[in-house]
Amino acid sequence: MTKTVKFTKMHGAGNDYIYVNTLLYNIDDPSKAAIQWSAPHTGIGSDGLVLIGDAKIPEADYSMRIFNADGSEAMMCGNASRCIGKYLYEKGITDKTEIRLLTLSGIKILNLHLDPSGKTVESVTVDMLAPVTSNKAQLASEDGTMTEGLVEADDKEFRGTFVSMGNPHFVIFVDDINEIDVARYGKILEYDPLFPERCNIEFAQVLPSGGIRTRVWERGSGITMACGTGACATAVAAAITGRTGRKSDIVMDGGTLHIEWSEQDGHVYMTGPAAFAFEGEVTI
Repeated sequence: MTKTVKFTKMHGAGNDYIYVNTLLYNIDDPSKAAIQWSAPHTGIGSDGLVLIGDAKIPEADYSMRIFNADGSEAMMCGNASRCIGKYLYEKGITDKTEIRLLTLSGIKILNLHLDPSGKTVESVTVDMLAPVTSNKAQLASEDGTMTEGLVEADDKEFRGTFVSMGNPHFVIFVDDINEIDVARYGKILEYDPLFPERCNIEFAQVLPSGGIRTRVWERGSGITMACGTGACATAVAAAITGRTGRKSDIVMDGGTLHIEWSEQDGHVYMTGPAAFAFEGEVTI
């Protein structure tokens, strides 16, 4: 028996996902749906599938599940969380401008910044909680940490810093990001035995302006226009290695995200845009 599901295509700085409100539609096999719908020529085309749902706990207002284009489930996505804030508010599902969103990496607080009319969400700040630099489940080093550690990928050696924002990231600072074959080396490093759960790979260059130009190979999706958790990990790695202070503008292919690693509570705060692309229906 087939059924029709309405979806919304949204993006945060070009990081695009298919959003389904599971308060209205049940997706029995989201992994399969993510693979089929994310395909660029035979499906809708996206970096993955995001399910918006009821949190089912009093500490949170709504929940988010995210499935990459290869069907694997991710712990968290910063860009998707901002889009969910805009979706919930502008579709009239909530009138809150502070939303508690349950994810697999904890409850994230979304603060919505409205235009003067109060009808449109211009940007969203997400409390991404505290970064983790030691995690033996995600990094197979002796103590689960790595700062400027050496990793080989095919014919090159890279020095990178491990940061977990719920999901694992390996941030590599380079002199000229335009000389890096992100697709080639990102794919190799994602599957390196150093990363038991695979890994998101960031190649970053500190700019003369003080911003950080970053390109991302996203675990399970490949090259993406932006990655919220990747931007956070890049900013943290830059601060840890003394390249920047605790505030950074992360310049990605799809736009710029503003990151602050707070000295007061140790949390990382990410601010950036969210946008609707189009809406449609799919039969399953």
